[in-house]
Amino acid sequence: MENTQGAGRRRQNAIYRAGVLGRRPAVPTDFAELERRARKASSATGWAYVAGGAGEGRTMRANRAAFDQWAIVPRMLRDVAERDLSSELLGTPLVAPVLLAPVGAGQLIAKDADLRTAEAAAAVGVPYIFTNQGGTPMEETARAMGAAPRWVQLYWSTDEALVDSLIGRAEAVGAGALVVTLDTTVLGWRPQDLNLGSLPFAKGLGIGQYTSDPRFRELAASRPRSGKPEITLGAIRSLIEITRNHPGAFWSNLRSPLPRASVETFLDIYSNPRLNWDHIATLRDRTRLPIVLKGILHPDDARRAFDAGVDAIVVSNHGGRQVDNAIAALDALVAVRDAVGPDARVLMDSGIRTGADVFVALALGADAVLLGRPYMYGLAIAGRRGIEEVVANVIAELDLTMALTGVRNLSEITRELIVPRGTLKA
Repeated sequence: MENTQGAGRRRQNAIYRAGVLGRRPAVPTDFAELERRARKASSATGWAYVAGGAGEGRTMRANRAAFDQWAIVPRMLRDVAERDLSSELLGTPLVAPVLLAPVGAGQLIAKDADLRTAEAAAAVGVPYIFTNQGGTPMEETARAMGAAPRWVQLYWSTDEALVDSLIGRAEAVGAGALVVTLDTTVLGWRPQDLNLGSLPFAKGLGIGQYTSDPRFRELAASRPRSGKPEITLGAIRSLIEITRNHPGAFWSNLRSPLPRASVETFLDIYSNPRLNWDHIATLRDRTRLPIVLKGILHPDDARRAFDAGVDAIVVSNHGGRQVDNAIAALDALVAVRDAVGPDARVLMDSGIRTGADVFVALALGADAVLLGRPYMYGLAIAGRRGIEEVVANVIAELDLTMALTGVRNLSEITRELIVPRGTLKA
């Protein structure tokens, strides 16, 4: 596991020494250029899916604007020669308060996105939350990580036997926690995808956890044959893509109804709009794993989650991808932390771009953050190495921000070190 003691200076020195030799980082160290180059490297459908948001994009903009409302107030003469970024979360050791968020349909960015992400996470020592909507079965992804820490995301299907099967597989691959995503019981209105008529799952992308699952295969195999599809050039291309993305040999798949049946079965059962607190109450009898609820924004929901016995929550608006004009995740974090008190385990995602952002989120009450789009942009530009460098850059900036703010460990990052912008008083 990577040692983050002095991570900031080590990262700076590595970049500057390489610069003497005429070498530059594989990915830009500022987010704006990272995003620009990632867009250039991505397909239109890949960029729409990963970078796009709900509606007019107001929630995405609010996520970033919320960070701009807070200012860090550095303190001097604190002896910060030694800094410790490590902590522990639900039994998972963290070298830094950063986990890699689950990002579905990463195949749109890179064919082996899940494997490359797993390898990068293991290399830099941060946990990776396996996406339920990955293209690679979780067993294969876990093998790519070795003994490195991993959690597993769960989307609650309409088929309870499939839910149990996915939970059992998460336990079997050594997951440190089960992360139940609450905010995607239906897909949000996403114009970037809609304008292209692009839903990756409809072409067999991002359903590898399902096609590798025995219960799901049983459901797909028993599905009645659908009517004869409309024959168009686009339909033929989609059929070829579905066939290519399904496990097994291409020509065998092409003669089989199973690839198409798998896609149709997935679209029917993938998420459950009836999901409610009664479902969550069943989890303690269904898994031994720590339970994390992702997508909490209201303080009352946060209180109820902990009253229901969950182990942690993630304050998140899904990166602005589900509800347009929703509350910024950082604003919700402040209210949630105040509601649940200092001891509850609270994570946060949506809008995290830099190490300074991580610092602000921790100061406002997060125990750790989930990093999403930035590492996917690194993947688009430079594959596994791109992910490693993006994560290393975020951790390095967090370390340097701590040093320059007079902080030696995570427990010293408190609200006293930040103020609403423009309000510092003598």
